[in-house]
Amino acid sequence: MPFRAFLARCSVQACWDGALVGSELQPEQQQEALAACYQEQYGGINKTKRILLPVRQLQQWIEHNILLELASAPFSKEDSQLLPEAGACLDCPKRTGHNTLLFAEIGSGQPDSCSDPKCYAVKVEAHVRQRIAAKPNLVQINTAYGAQKVGSAVVPRNKYVEIRPLPNSDKPTNPKQRDWPEYKTCKFTTEAIVTEGSEKGEIRRVCANPDCPVHHARKQKASANAVIKAEQEQRRREEAIAQTTALRVLSAIVDAVPVRLMKRDLLFVVEHLAAMLDERRLAIVLRQHGIGKAKATAADAPAKLLAAFIRKADESTLGHLLVEIVILHSTHSPADSGKVLKEAADLYKVDVNAITTKVKQEFAAKDKAKAVKKVTPKPLVKAVKRTKAA
Repeated sequence: MPFRAFLARCSVQACWDGALVGSELQPEQQQEALAACYQEQYGGINKTKRILLPVRQLQQWIEHNILLELASAPFSKEDSQLLPEAGACLDCPKRTGHNTLLFAEIGSGQPDSCSDPKCYAVKVEAHVRQRIAAKPNLVQINTAYGAQKVGSAVVPRNKYVEIRPLPNSDKPTNPKQRDWPEYKTCKFTTEAIVTEGSEKGEIRRVCANPDCPVHHARKQKASANAVIKAEQEQRRREEAIAQTTALRVLSAIVDAVPVRLMKRDLLFVVEHLAAMLDERRLAIVLRQHGIGKAKATAADAPAKLLAAFIRKADESTLGHLLVEIVILHSTHSPADSGKVLKEAADLYKVDVNAITTKVKQEFAAKDKAKAVKKVTPKPLVKAVKRTKAA
């Protein structure tokens, strides 16, 4: 932005105060801070304007995005050999507590903070390497959420339980908390270091053994309930087969309907019957005829989509829809559905047994495909077992 335009949109005092705060940052950080000084407001189509924010907004941004509190750093602030080219943090001019005159405008809430995130990150990385080199069997954990890197030896967040109380952490505040897994120890409890996540470099006590009955009791319970889950899955499968078979029989019946009524008669009857369909039956008709699959907008309500389809349909399609909708209106329960479908199947000579056999074969093929796709134990499990053995 040109200097004159900049002055025209903010006061001289605001520019001066912002410059003082920004001058305390590293050169590569000043560009980020400059962007944080402004906020874009939309005033309509293709109309935006940038507003200069108060200096306190810049100060808050710096405290939350640039300054890193050294009191919680995992490495020693006195160690000058951790990163020789940077030296010890206590003597570093980039530390706000060391150079209070330079950082007088920012960091008042964090009197001893690092203003160089890159240097801080390199020291954390060096600290992690030192700890792992000193204890090769130290378990490495991830405190962040998200997908785990393929082949990584780091134990993801959902594969371990962090044991409390930790140093400087709260103890159980009520009797119920004492029974929580994180407040119990077991023979598998071991030290771990955070190598991925915002707490990188910190030492924790964890249980990462999936067979531990104390900290992974849910898996033990899940194993005990395997029979119940298998029965539930079998019931769901039978219901899915029955529903798919019923829909196939309905389609076969509809295909067997002859064209006898005139188109105007069919159109009149079908439109009025379709208007009385509830959401569930309407969805069945749409799915059976592939209506509304291609990029339907929010304005394309199911009833409107079906009405438009009916108006464009030929006599044969209208005849099919007539029988289909009548059958759907006649089914009020699973028992009614089976009875009406059987009557219609007998009338139009549809082989229900052949359709049932084909549906069962399709489901059996899907089950077989799922069994083939089962994933073998991940390398992570092997890494944990190697740690346990060591």
